[in-house]
Formats: sequence, C-alpha cells, structure tokens
Amino acid sequence: MSSNHPKAVTERSPQERRLDEKEARRDQSRTQQARSNHDTPDTDGETVQLKVFRYDPEVEGKKDPRFDDFHVPFSRGMTVLDALIHARDHYDSSLTFRHSCRQAICGSDALFINGRQRLGCKTQISDLDTPVRVEPLPHQDVVKDLVVDMEDFYEQMESVEPYFQPDELPRDDLEEQRQSRENREKIKKSTRCIWCASCVSSCNIAAGDNKYLGPAAIVKGYRFYMDEREGEEIAERRLNILEQEHGVWRCQTQFSCTTVCPKDIPITEEIQAMKREAVKENLKFW
Repeated sequence: MSSNHPKAVTERSPQERRLDEKEARRDQSRTQQARSNHDTPDTDGETVQLKVFRYDPEVEGKKDPRFDDFHVPFSRGMTVLDALIHARDHYDSSLTFRHSCRQAICGSDALFINGRQRLGCKTQISDLDTPVRVEPLPHQDVVKDLVVDMEDFYEQMESVEPYFQPDELPRDDLEEQRQSRENREKIKKSTRCIWCASCVSSCNIAAGDNKYLGPAAIVKGYRFYMDEREGEEIAERRLNILEQEHGVWRCQTQFSCTTVCPKDIPITEEIQAMKREAVKENLKFW
C-alpha cells in the first residue's frame, strides 16, 4: 500500500482524538443547556423582588441607609447571589457585595437574608418568602452596601494561631504526619470552617463584647488543640488563649452560632468541649 494513501494523511494522534472528543462533549452539553433554558417555563416573565440594603458614606446622596427594590427575572435554581449579580449587572453597577467561588467554600458572600445569616451562593430563592430582604451581616461595621469590615474578625481568628504546629516532623520527606481515624473523625467537622463570620454575627455575646474571641476562633482553636499531632507546648499555649477572660467562658450556650453555620459545624458543642478541657487542666495536681 502506498504511503500516500488518504488514511496515512488523516490519521490523528491519541491526544488529538481525545481533544476532539472533549470538544464534542462540551458542544453537546451547551446544546442541552440551551434546550433546557428554552423549555423551562418558570423563566417566562416571572420575577423575584429583592429589597437590598444600600449605604455609601462617600456619596452625599447615599449616606443615609435605605433599601432599594430590584425586580429580577427568576429562573429555576437561582440563588440570592445570582439575583444580586443580575441586579448589579443590569440595573445598578454601584451595588456592592463580596463574592468569589460561588460554591459555598470561600465564605465571602455571607449576608443577612430574610432575618438570618446565610451564604448568598447557597441560598435558593425558591426556599425564601418574598420579597427577599438582603442586608449586611449584623454587628459588623458597614463599609458600603452589603460589605462589612472584617478586620476585627480576622484578628480574632489569627489570635488563636490557626495553623498546625507539631513538635517534630517525620525524618523522611515522603513519610506522612500520621493521624488515627478516630482522631480525624473527632475534629473533621471543625475543619469545615470557611471563615464566613456568620456565627460571630449571630452571637449576642460577640455583639456586646468586642474582645470576645467569638465562636469561629474558638472552633478553630478546637480543631488544632484536639488534633493528636499537635505539639504539647503549643497545645498548652492554645488552651491558655481559649480559656482567657474573653474566651470560652463568655459563651452562654445560646446555640445561635450552630443554627446559622452553613457548614453544619456543631459549634456550641465544641465550645463546651474546650470548657471541659480547661477545667481538667486547672484540676491537675501534677
């Protein structure tokens, strides 16, 4: 057979075939999505009303807080964050709020939605009563519109030294810093914290005591203190931080932090666990 045969000319490499198949799947997905959007009946003229808190200290006419109404086209699966983005992009480009990953991981879009702390990207419009009232997190200074000052919150989080500090590392670079399954299960839920500050915003104690570490920082301290790989010296220092006057003992077990946590962390239980650890440490006679 001649080397000029068409098959020899058109034969493609495995990498090229893989890329072609990937592009074909992408085109098919786009087509299916377009059909789905076209066939969805609840996008035809239906809107949702948002009442959004507005405040801008740098603009003369916006220094007095108010609520603006936005009527946003509703579609199945729409979140509060989706609606806010539509309102900003189509009605008022000055509308200001934080958002990033849109997957309930970054914690940047924590808001006060219909009277409760929630993540905008996780909250479905269809689950809410209308009009949907969107406000910045309570008990935080408002910078502009839905954006609050997070500096104090981050300082509280940093104060508990939120990073792993073992006494020693494995000698071999390829050896793992091992942890038992039981210990991993014990701290697993506390590792979910995404620093959204919803729990702190819901806490009446934090609202009245700006020195209180707050539930998020205490949970972060719990996560590392309870880790069996933590160094003994740092564990003792971390416990001293958590049991200070404005630490775990300020918690009044109201469970508001646990109720609003978007990652279902049993915050109140873990705060009580740190109280027990503090008591046991103070009762030692050796």
